Amino acid sequence: MTQVSLSPSLRDYQLGDNLAAPHGQVFLTGTQALVKLTLMQRALDKRQGLNTAGFVSGYRGSPLGMVDLQLWKAQALLDAAGVDFLPAINEDLAATACLGTQRVALDAKRRVDGVSALWYGKGPGVDRSGDALKHGNAYGSSPLGGVLVVAGDDHGCVSSSMPHQSDLALQAWSMPVLHPANVAEYLEFGLYGWALSRFSGAWVGFKAISEVVESGMTVDLDAVPFDFEHPVDFKPAMPLHVRAVDLPSLEIEARLAAKLDAVRAFAQLNSVDKHIVASPRATLGIVTVGKAHFDFMEVLRRLDLDPNALAAAGVRVYKIGLVFPLEPTRLREFAQGLDELLVIEEKAPVVERQIKELLYEMPDTQRPRIAGKTDPRGAPLIPAAGELRPSRVMPVVAEWLARLNPALDRRHLVVDFTMPKLLSNAADAVRRQPYFCSGCPHNTSTKLPEGSRALAGIGCHFMASWMERHTSGLIQMGAEGVDWVAHSRFTSEPHVFQNLGDGTYYHSGYLAIRQAVAANTTITYKILYNDAVAMTGGQPVDGKIGVPEIARQVEAEGAARVAVVSDDIAKYRGREAEFPRDTTFHERVELDVVQRELRDVRGVSILIYDQTCAAEAAHLHQRAGLRRLRRLRAGVELPVGDSGGDRLGPQAADRAELVQQGLLLRQRLLPELRVAVWRGAEEARRLGLPCRRAGARDRSHSSAAAVDLDRPVRSLGHRRRRHRRDHRRRAGHDGRASGG
Repeated sequence: MTQVSLSPSLRDYQLGDNLAAPHGQVFLTGTQALVKLTLMQRALDKRQGLNTAGFVSGYRGSPLGMVDLQLWKAQALLDAAGVDFLPAINEDLAATACLGTQRVALDAKRRVDGVSALWYGKGPGVDRSGDALKHGNAYGSSPLGGVLVVAGDDHGCVSSSMPHQSDLALQAWSMPVLHPANVAEYLEFGLYGWALSRFSGAWVGFKAISEVVESGMTVDLDAVPFDFEHPVDFKPAMPLHVRAVDLPSLEIEARLAAKLDAVRAFAQLNSVDKHIVASPRATLGIVTVGKAHFDFMEVLRRLDLDPNALAAAGVRVYKIGLVFPLEPTRLREFAQGLDELLVIEEKAPVVERQIKELLYEMPDTQRPRIAGKTDPRGAPLIPAAGELRPSRVMPVVAEWLARLNPALDRRHLVVDFTMPKLLSNAADAVRRQPYFCSGCPHNTSTKLPEGSRALAGIGCHFMASWMERHTSGLIQMGAEGVDWVAHSRFTSEPHVFQNLGDGTYYHSGYLAIRQAVAANTTITYKILYNDAVAMTGGQPVDGKIGVPEIARQVEAEGAARVAVVSDDIAKYRGREAEFPRDTTFHERVELDVVQRELRDVRGVSILIYDQTCAAEAAHLHQRAGLRRLRRLRAGVELPVGDSGGDRLGPQAADRAELVQQGLLLRQRLLPELRVAVWRGAEEARRLGLPCRRAGARDRSHSSAAAVDLDRPVRSLGHRRRRHRRDHRRRAGHDGRASGG
């Protein structure tokens, strides 16, 4: 009797398919979707026979802190597709670089006819790049290029100096703005944005809020629309695309208005706005924007309502994707016959205000009442502060529906999904404060001598603000210490320290030092050099920079004294000529003494604290452990089955790849590794192959059978513990002062 398997066959899916696969379903995070987007645009251009290229530039920052890491991981795919990634020193220079890509179309010696560019930066980066982005949008995009401006908005102030919303700034610069609601829409709206930019000559804003870009979902690549039509009826009165010369004139302002007209014409023919619930005789309407749409859909589920129930009760639902400028034709049709319209959007009422302006000219008897941040009488309704979530939207929607249509009254269900009021308790205020990692250099570097205080800066070291280390204040990135330049003129306090990370220094912080020197301010900058941008994922600083280079640069700027403190100061012995002549070098235990000396120096003094980020040091040790595992794998057949009969030979490529990636490293495999090493060495000796013993100086790994006989295979956790123990021994004390 033939047995029939009822389990469906699994698709052959590799982890790299999320970026490499041209069709089918893939799993993507929001950050990966931005990388995938550049590859899809290049593939689309190739299918259409266009000679184009791709370009990405920006600066990392949560919620876009991992974009550069994902781009580097996909370097081979990007190179094959013709997408160039330029990690920028800061956001405004990245924006100017994107403008340069659009001017390629004007170059008689160009190798491509257009470049589709993607700029990225978190909300404060949008602000500091305002001049560059505003000029770029005004000067325009090329017909076969286009620029997508990805703004990472931290609506909930999760990892920023303040909550952020970029819509208002982009709108002020006459830049169209798209607001995708989930990861799948990143692909749809991204391709749409480039097509819109190419047609209108405008740069196109793209909102990437924390809750979406940091999420992931399965995306059907075959469902992503990419065929966009050009409005043949739209005839602009002037050229809209990038030009060789754009002299200052009022014509620039007129062109910006004409570009927005082009955006509306394109959106009328190719809309990303969607009718979610249609009801011909509706009297109520709900407009949703971005992620708030899915918050609303979850509210419907909790209220035991579905789209069919809303349609039968006379309620329409319209989801807006192009939040500025609104496409007027569809919205006016949606508002016809409605008595009241509720707008659900996060943060400021960007869409709500436009709807009010758009419908204002309707006769009083036909114009619906508008509710959103306030109800029609002006009372607060949907919060503008913080992030929206279903539990915040649910009471508003339930009350609104019940008031206007009693048949939809579901208010009795609200209590089941909202937080009940709790009695006051002193323990409510207790919470676990974030702290430095074990072994973090900031554990030591942020300490101060008695009687001194420090100003905080952007970076992990900001956590010193709540550690009783007399550290306070915060300023925007790149202005560290400049507030003291003015403050010092009106106080008797003679001196402060200013913490400054090496990533911030290279981004724009050295300009703050230049200002302090120019003002002859007495201040000590503590440049915390940890060889990584640890706060966003451990990326390298975007450029060649080391302690000697920083020392020479600040000395050339006019620093009165430069001192270097390190946990391994011996590495600079014999290299003193690389530093300014009067630079002093100190062990970490001398930090307090050095700081006492520097606070008495008149003018700007510099303390460079050099110690590798502990988290990155651990990652380096982990990667070294995995490299050793790969070397062992190259020399032996590793038994992996419980019976010992299975062997991991070259033919088992898939499992070998997993082992090489460290994904199958289990404690139970370590004894097998030791046995495998010994057997491999015995076989190597029998065959006369080279066999390296412990302590041998030969570091060649050219032979597949070269193994270490005597060195035991240790777990990664053991290596980290040994590293911390040796670190404390080198420091010469118990490790508490070193943060170990």
